[in-house]
Amino acid sequence: MKILLVNKFHYLRGGAERYYFSLANAFIKAGDSVAFFSMRDERNVETEYSKYFVKNSSIDGGLKEKLNMVCGMKYRRESYKKIFSLLKDFKPDLVIFNNIHKQLTCSVIDAIKDYDKDLPIIWIMHDLITVCPVYTMLNGKGETCDKCLHNGLKECVKNKCVKGKKSLSYLSYREATFIKKKGFYDKVDLFVCPSQFYAKILNGAKFTTSPVEFLRNPLEDGVMSFSDKNDGYYLYFGRLSKEKGVDVLIDAVKDVNVQLKIVGDGPERDTLVHRSENNGNIEFLGYKSGKELDDVINRAKAIIIPSVWYENCPYSALEGMAKGKPIIVSNVGGLPELVKDGVNGFICRDKEGLKKAIEKFENLSEQEYKKICKNAFSFVKANCDIEKYILSIKEKYKEIINRK
Repeated sequence: MKILLVNKFHYLRGGAERYYFSLANAFIKAGDSVAFFSMRDERNVETEYSKYFVKNSSIDGGLKEKLNMVCGMKYRRESYKKIFSLLKDFKPDLVIFNNIHKQLTCSVIDAIKDYDKDLPIIWIMHDLITVCPVYTMLNGKGETCDKCLHNGLKECVKNKCVKGKKSLSYLSYREATFIKKKGFYDKVDLFVCPSQFYAKILNGAKFTTSPVEFLRNPLEDGVMSFSDKNDGYYLYFGRLSKEKGVDVLIDAVKDVNVQLKIVGDGPERDTLVHRSENNGNIEFLGYKSGKELDDVINRAKAIIIPSVWYENCPYSALEGMAKGKPIIVSNVGGLPELVKDGVNGFICRDKEGLKKAIEKFENLSEQEYKKICKNAFSFVKANCDIEKYILSIKEKYKEIINRK
């Protein structure tokens, strides 16, 4: 098969990109051909398909990038033209979308349908942007919010959901209403959700006439490597932003005499460092990747994911368990689907619950701890096999072809 993978970032930026590159590697390993469509960036992984990539655009970039974002946020003609050229040259059997909003835009759907109206499109739902213009279902105050589902998309503007700014929220509202008016989501053949929670929300929202199904994120074989090392510290690794709940974690650890290491970077870094400055048990290690990150995970006692937003199926949880590390997660979004409480980790509801979960770990006997580690590893072995995932995607492809 020939598969075209579409994602607005072509460097390892977050979970969506980890999925995007892992999927590419797995398809290639299975004997398939893969092409990429993305946005230009100096951080991009090298690829022969970069000549088709569109100009960079970002609301956080320079003047040129900001203008590109604002002017092309609803519909980007450059994306249409570039992906159409790629389609003609590569001739894919299947197109898989990841994140395309704002930078690439749904103009790519028009290009695909103009090239071949029967070419199957599968869209992986890494976030909730199809029903929430800000994608996180958090309002401008950082509170969980589902008002757009019940009262309409204008709630995004009313609540200043995008970075607390009415102007940015209005731009996102315009984008969302334009997509709805043009019926772009009905032109996609299948939406795949990595968590049952996301599948339930999106099916309930009825944002499309196309099917929405659940298929958990996979892990590459090389990631699964059980480690029985344990230096006794707890670990958070990921983006340092409000929705990740790292402030809640810091407050919880203040009352428990344990070591916490925090790996990552983001807009909340300085605030979080200041919040923990009187606690000598908390250490910020900055951004890490590759072998450096693996080493930190391998030596952790447990991984903590204290998110306050509707997490999907985060790779921080999967990668932690893939190294035999149990996880402590907040009871939001798709996180509870990954944990059987007391078996491969613990689920907590708030700061007090998080504190108690850490205390439970501290009170485990060595035998009990080893068992919970093995259970964590067994979970990802059974549920995140990438070869089975590729076969499932190909089965979905066949079903789409048969429907057509």
